[in-house]
Amino acid sequence: MNLTIKLPTSHGTLESYRIQGNPLDVVGPSRPFNRIAYSAAHVVADPLNAAELGRPPAIDWKKTIEYRRYLLGQGLGIAEAMDTAQRGMGLPWESALELVSRTLAETSDIPGALVASGCGTDHLPASDARTCDDVIRAYAMQIEAIQRTGSSIILMASRALAKVARKPEDYERVYREVLSMCDQPVILHWLGEAFDPELAGYWGASTFAEAAEVCLRIIVSNVNKVDGIKISLLDDTKEIAFRRRLPHGVKMYTGDDFNYPSLIAGDDAGYSHALLGIFDAIAPAASQALAALAANDHRKYEALLAPTVPLSRHIFRAPTQYYKTGVVFLAFLNGFQDHFFMLGGHHGMRPPAYLADVFRLADQAGLLRDPDDAMRRIGLVMSGFNCTH
Repeated sequence: MNLTIKLPTSHGTLESYRIQGNPLDVVGPSRPFNRIAYSAAHVVADPLNAAELGRPPAIDWKKTIEYRRYLLGQGLGIAEAMDTAQRGMGLPWESALELVSRTLAETSDIPGALVASGCGTDHLPASDARTCDDVIRAYAMQIEAIQRTGSSIILMASRALAKVARKPEDYERVYREVLSMCDQPVILHWLGEAFDPELAGYWGASTFAEAAEVCLRIIVSNVNKVDGIKISLLDDTKEIAFRRRLPHGVKMYTGDDFNYPSLIAGDDAGYSHALLGIFDAIAPAASQALAALAANDHRKYEALLAPTVPLSRHIFRAPTQYYKTGVVFLAFLNGFQDHFFMLGGHHGMRPPAYLADVFRLADQAGLLRDPDDAMRRIGLVMSGFNCTH
């Protein structure tokens, strides 16, 4: 069997790559985790029924739910209808709600299945928002709909709020009123502008230090309504500093796809739980590493996760909002879908050399579950780009 393939490089050349081909087994957790771990899961598009932009997206519901069951089977929770699922970038609110409902209904037979769902204001275009009251009403509509499904809530940052808020007090008022509507504690979501440029200046502040003060005031003032907060700033020092100031009982969920191993492992002052898009792509390594951490086997934990970091940093490289393309490409390489097609045409948002490096780095991390088939699949994609000779 020939395990060598020519792939494009970032230098505009082709070079031979020999597959290492040592995939991790996919197994259920050997013991309960001592960290809460959510994987923000992608959706599988249906290319045969895809419509033009502006029409409802075509989703392959069977493959989409199968992937969630694959993640849950490895002990990972599902952070549903988040930005990894192309929320606000191809997945509109109506489809997001259907996704939440289907996931809750079609995974209810899995013991201990953990599902929390993104709740935002994305059905209200930021350009149409005029006041904070508009934002409160938009949040209220989604809160009511998601709570009817039985899902817990991840309260997503709002592009509309970023547009209409004029000062920190506007954020404090909106979150106070919105949190009062939630029937159980929620996970707040601080998404940095690297992930969504429209969220620049969130919390009504221009610096991290100022924003942290506003966010902490909101948490302290509504502590009974806050289970924890996910921070996605790709800066471990900021996350650790914020984590150390959280009120007792409020959890930190890391969204740092660059520095997650050390943040989850923690230090003498605490640790972060996980709510990560990269866990979609590295599920076997993440699951087995978390089991090792629960067994106090830090050497194995590091050995499993260390090879995934170069892959994650590559997938999430700037422009970071297009990381979904790398996540879905790896799902295609691993046979979880029969095509490399995404909602809204986002399969075209990364160049062939980027995709080739996803392949190389996934192989080196033991994350190509059938290396021979993955080589065949990338060959099909690269031949379409005329990148094989």
